[in-house]
Amino acid sequence: MAYYRRAGHLPPKRHTQHRRPDGGLYYEELMGEEGFSSDSSLLYHHFIPSAITEAAPWDLPDQELRANHPLLPRHFKTQDLFDENTAKAADTVTGRRLLLGNDDVRLSYSAAAQPSPLYRNATGDECVYVESGEATVETVFGTLTARQGDYVLLPRTTTHRWVPTGNGVLRTYIIEANSHIAPPRRYLSKYGQLLEHAPFCERDLHGPEELLLESGTDVEVLVKHRGPQGCVTGTRYVYSHHPFDVVGWDGCLYPHTFNIADFEPITGRIHQPPPAHQVFEGAGFVICNFVPRKVDYHPQAIPMPYYHSNVDSDEVMFYAGGDYEARKGSGIGQGSVSLHPGGHAHGPQPGAYERSVGTEFFDELAVMVDTFRPLRLGEAAAAGEAEGYAWSWAAGEAS
Repeated sequence: MAYYRRAGHLPPKRHTQHRRPDGGLYYEELMGEEGFSSDSSLLYHHFIPSAITEAAPWDLPDQELRANHPLLPRHFKTQDLFDENTAKAADTVTGRRLLLGNDDVRLSYSAAAQPSPLYRNATGDECVYVESGEATVETVFGTLTARQGDYVLLPRTTTHRWVPTGNGVLRTYIIEANSHIAPPRRYLSKYGQLLEHAPFCERDLHGPEELLLESGTDVEVLVKHRGPQGCVTGTRYVYSHHPFDVVGWDGCLYPHTFNIADFEPITGRIHQPPPAHQVFEGAGFVICNFVPRKVDYHPQAIPMPYYHSNVDSDEVMFYAGGDYEARKGSGIGQGSVSLHPGGHAHGPQPGAYERSVGTEFFDELAVMVDTFRPLRLGEAAAAGEAEGYAWSWAAGEAS
């Protein structure tokens, strides 16, 4: 995120004295990536940010993964994971249910109506897509407003809390990396500016506008972090003072939102390949949008995607809205997640290829994650799987 921002009051020179009105010093914290050789920000705290008084294990929601064996395309219904009462009692952090994962990324779903605990993910950045509902995301950098269609990007170790607002349930699709998440490198200048051919620009990225100051002592923060042999584990810290005590910060590393409606689709006379839809990338995976758009306008075009074997990737689609033409007849609908693993040639359901001829516009909304290592199945995959999806192409062909 090489886009400089600042908030609050700062000393004129970094790493120099910044004094409180009573003459005491504020405490400077450098939050930086890649051994302080990449993006960073400086935060100035009222209190020492490392002052913990207790630490205890935190038992994470079920993180166990099992192999996708036998190798099958699969359909998961996130609508089946939370009933009304469960959602009303859940929060967006501790109520997550793990669908899919590997050593690079974990994909979870949450439906929640309660404020979350203070939390930070020390394993990697998080990219949270808001399927529906609204929330205030309180962070050590300040407050973000999250609404339907927003990606909320939270850099690794950002202390934050999700507070649903309004009367509805907050439904989120959570992409947790073991790395950092950023715009694709091909969209960026050598100094990090988004280039003219990128499908979004800095005006579309919204960081915290105002600081958030809270007081309190003996404050709990849940931390997800790396454990033995690469596993993910958790610790519950107690801080002597509330971590939301920052009086000023500046830099190029901070949480922000980007709404999927601000993504300008790249279209052409013939079908554009999936990289044209890319919005973010992390180590070992990419994130793409499929948004409402004009489709192929060559006189002989077939707007529907061709059948394809992405030989290096597993493909996961989260169907967030609209009418996804390629999956008609398969049972997939709003809130569905499909897994098309590497080794399985996939594409439109029977009849969709032919029906698309002459179509000028697709009204669809989906978030795609392609991974470069095989995905394994979490507990929510077993709980929400729709039977028969793997055979839907053959069944439709026969009919």
